[in-house]
Formats: sequence, C-alpha cells, structure tokens
Amino acid sequence: MSKLTATEVRQAKPGSKPRKLADGGGLFLLVQPNGGKCWRYKYRFAGKEKLLALGTYPDVSLAEARKQHQEARKKVSQGIDPSEARKVEKLTRHQAAVDSFEAVAREWFHTKMYDRSSSHQDRTMRALEKDLFPHIGNRPIATITAPELLATLRRIESRGAVETAHRAKQTTGQVFRYAIATGRAERDPSGDLKGALANPKKKHLAAITDPAEVGRLMVSIESFQGTPAVKAALRLSALLFQRPGEIRGMEWSEINWGAERWELSADKMKMKQPHIVPLCRQALELLRELHRLTGRGRYVFPSARGGSRQLSENGVRTALRTMGYDNETMTPHGFRAMARTLLDEGLGYRVDWIEHQLAHAVRDANGRAYNRTSHLEGRAAMMQGWADYLDTLKVQSQSGNVVVGQFRK
Repeated sequence: MSKLTATEVRQAKPGSKPRKLADGGGLFLLVQPNGGKCWRYKYRFAGKEKLLALGTYPDVSLAEARKQHQEARKKVSQGIDPSEARKVEKLTRHQAAVDSFEAVAREWFHTKMYDRSSSHQDRTMRALEKDLFPHIGNRPIATITAPELLATLRRIESRGAVETAHRAKQTTGQVFRYAIATGRAERDPSGDLKGALANPKKKHLAAITDPAEVGRLMVSIESFQGTPAVKAALRLSALLFQRPGEIRGMEWSEINWGAERWELSADKMKMKQPHIVPLCRQALELLRELHRLTGRGRYVFPSARGGSRQLSENGVRTALRTMGYDNETMTPHGFRAMARTLLDEGLGYRVDWIEHQLAHAVRDANGRAYNRTSHLEGRAAMMQGWADYLDTLKVQSQSGNVVVGQFRK
C-alpha cells in the first residue's frame, strides 16, 4: 500500500458517503460528505478494534498525524491503550488547572477575603494579578518550591518595592495554608523564606506631638468643612485614639449609652481580644449629634456611597490633606502616637493605662494579661482628662497662648 502524499490529502474530494484514504499501519484520513477531513488511527487492544482521533485537517498536517500515529503505536506495543492514556492525560491537565496556584488563590480570596475592606481586597487582588499569577499562576500549587517562590518575590523586590514583596510573601503563605487545609498541597514553602528578602525600611507613621501644634490641629479640625461623618471621625480619632480601621468600623450597636463606653468584640480587634473605650463627655455629645444623622444605619460613619458600607479608608486621610497635613506631617494612625506621647510625657498618666487604652498587649507583674475591664475607672478618668487637655490646647491656640501643664483630674 502506497503512502499518502500531502497533495493527495489537500486535494481529496468528498463523496456521497464518508471515505477513507489509508496511509498504512492503521492511520487513515476520513473524508466526510460535507468536506471535513479527520485523521483516525485504527488499532486492536485486548482483542477489540478501537479508533483514536488524531485531529482534523488542515489543523493537523500529514506529518503531524504521522507523528501522533507513531506515538500511539508505541503505546500499543508497550501494552498501553492510547485512548485510555489520552483520557488520563486530559483529566490530569484539568486537575492541574483546578489545583493551580491561581485557581486556589482565587478560591481563597473569595472564601476568606469577603469581609475585608474594599481597599484591602483591591490591594490583595492587584498584587496577585500583577506580581504572582504571571509567574506561578499556572503552576500546580503542590509543586511550587521555595526557590521558585523566592524568584517570583525577588522580581518585586528588584524594582524597589520591598514592602510589597513582603506583603506578597504573606499573601502566598495564606494561599498555601488554605491549599493544605483543602487537600491541594502538603506544605507552605513561604515558611522557608524567612530572612531571604531584604528588610523593609522602618517607616514611622507621622504624628504631631508638640502641644502647640496639637492645638493648631484641633482648631483645624473644628473648622473643617467636610461632611458631618468625616468631621466627626476626625474628632473621635483625636479623642479616642483607636486604630483607624476601628474608628471607621464603629457600629451603633457597640455604643453602651448607659455605661458611657464603646465596647468592641474580639473579632474586630488586631489583638483578637475584646476592648472597652470609656467615652468622655465630648465624645458622647458628638455621638448624640451624629446619631440623628446616621443612627438608623449600622455604622456610625457610613460611606458616602451607601449606608451598608463604612467610611472609606481614605476618608480621614484625605481630610487631613485638605487641612494641610500631608503624610509626612500627620496620618490617621498618628492620633495614637500623639496620645501615647502626651498622655505619658505631658500629662503623666500611668503607662500601663495608656497601653491598655491603645489596645496593646499589657501584662501584670506576674506576666498575666489584663482583662478588658482592668483599671477601667482610672482609664475613664484618663480619657476625660485627655479630652479636656485637647480642648484647652485648642482654646489656647485660638488665643495664641499655649501653656503646657498638668490636666489630670
């Protein structure tokens, strides 16, 4: 039997019925009545006649069809059914795609990140899509090694984005641990990279700690012309000095009006411990005024885009910039450093009270963690003293005569 030529394959005409043009060894071109041309390999395996599709012409040329034919014949000679081998290979490819780093990462993102702020979600997904998926996204997650992950992180580091590289490493660790929990991986290679990346430069968040400047800041906040929610968030940031995310996420259900305090559950706190913030007279007055505007919703400071969302992460930061305070001068987090410094150095309050009110981990002389009600009476007096001190600095700034003194009661 003569072999087919490329010309014969190209010029093969359809008939009224399907016809076969043999090339030898069980390989043939099937010409359909509609003009379609398909490569087929007829073989016997375990006593049964079987057919293996090798593709359509012209997508698969004569030379390519012969190559596939030879590979299939070799499998038959080795006792392997090429049809079954193809099914396994297809299933393996599908499983590899399902268990790729990108597939697992997207599943982790939708499972674990749904309750994070929109800005946090955007930042995380941007890092995944820009810095991680292009390099390891299509790799089966179980096969990714520490050196391979390091090479990916080094690409980020090489452009000077050291902090971004560290955040990406943290994200990959969360994805790998999710893969382990769901049976797609056995270990987290990011744990092997401790110390492998350059250390990020320590950046202290800008804060104002000079009493005269604090007074001017209070005057600026008082005269700020933004929305009532943003202005109130500014004022409470100074009065309560909690973390920016905790301030923005304050809910009306957390305000205990009778006890005059703000009660936060453990799941909302960085240290995962419940926290109490005594509310000074000024804070209570501010909250009562704001309750008339936002009290029907969940959040004390709702987003301008809808009451079901909390104030944007950039709300207070943008307000500070509008007032003339850039990131090198004062940040939303800087209210904490401002209070920490002046309550200690300016007003002389007990450091453990201050640290406890900042929701830092505080332990007694025996190494035991204080509970949330520890020294609550003293802390309440401290919070009122702090609010009165800020009012005094504001008044003295308006009069041009700031006096630094003791304001403890």
